[in-house]
Amino acid sequence: MKINPGQLAQALEKSLAPVYLVSGDEPLLVQEACDQIRARARGAGFNDRQVYHADQHLNWGAVRDELSAMSLFAEQRRIEIHLPTGKLGDGRDVIEQALVEPAEDILLLLISARLDAAETKRKWYKQLQKAGVHVTVWPIDPDRFGGWLQQRARSRGLTLTQGALNLLAERLEGNLLAASQELDRLELLTPDKTINEDVVEDAVQYSARFNIFEVITDLLAGRAAHAQKVISSLRQEGENPLGLLAMLVRDINMTLALQQAMKNREVPGTFLKKNGVFQPQRARAIEQAARRLNTTQLHQALNLCSDADRAAKGFGDLSPWHHLSDLASLLRQ
Repeated sequence: MKINPGQLAQALEKSLAPVYLVSGDEPLLVQEACDQIRARARGAGFNDRQVYHADQHLNWGAVRDELSAMSLFAEQRRIEIHLPTGKLGDGRDVIEQALVEPAEDILLLLISARLDAAETKRKWYKQLQKAGVHVTVWPIDPDRFGGWLQQRARSRGLTLTQGALNLLAERLEGNLLAASQELDRLELLTPDKTINEDVVEDAVQYSARFNIFEVITDLLAGRAAHAQKVISSLRQEGENPLGLLAMLVRDINMTLALQQAMKNREVPGTFLKKNGVFQPQRARAIEQAARRLNTTQLHQALNLCSDADRAAKGFGDLSPWHHLSDLASLLRQ
């Protein structure tokens, strides 16, 4: 059965399934859906908990043993498996076997990035649809973010004026986790529970999630205006640019390598996974850059990264952020 997060509470009230899959790219909503399942499972006596992360080091044999082991003292267990890539890979057979006849004393919770179309056609997923529940989490569209924010405030007993809502939406830029944290703080700071624009102006930091991963994606995608905004914010926050530069150089070099692979008729997705690029957003940005930019632009970008690196280490008269700003203009769409 497939449901959305809004339907989960009612589904849990009716019955507890032996297996749940919660998938999506919005961490806050994924976390909250998992917390609902965990709370319901604890209430039903599933108190023992084992957690696995499906990275390259995971021993799926140990997972198989745990799924098939008899629990001591008749304890009911929760087994959680995190799938950061949205794929089971080597664990497919283990999960398929577990889903043939789910154990009564085990609740299996799979926590995954968004599944691609190919994964939903596999045997394990079809088995899961029959045996359990798939909670699909989708990002909140930008035009729905204000409504989500207002609803979230009401759930805490808060009233947002239109001016406060507009200011929060602008500053939080669709970041649900930051929004939830700010509303928690505003709830503590506002005894009368009514929040206007002045309260937000005084109390809320500029909380948009400007980070190095975001600016790298923006630069590769050619979103110069937003990249410049992120760069300015990072500079004001006193961020050390060296970590950003290291990852940016890594991804520019990966883009150059992908261009060569594409000339040799390699499939971009296969090449990127083979070279350790599993995160979908990063893979899309690198492939987009490989198709959009030419080799000269990419080498010029590496030169600007080198200039920024030297500036960060005290050489030259310009700030490293100046060179990064030039880089955003160079890679503009």
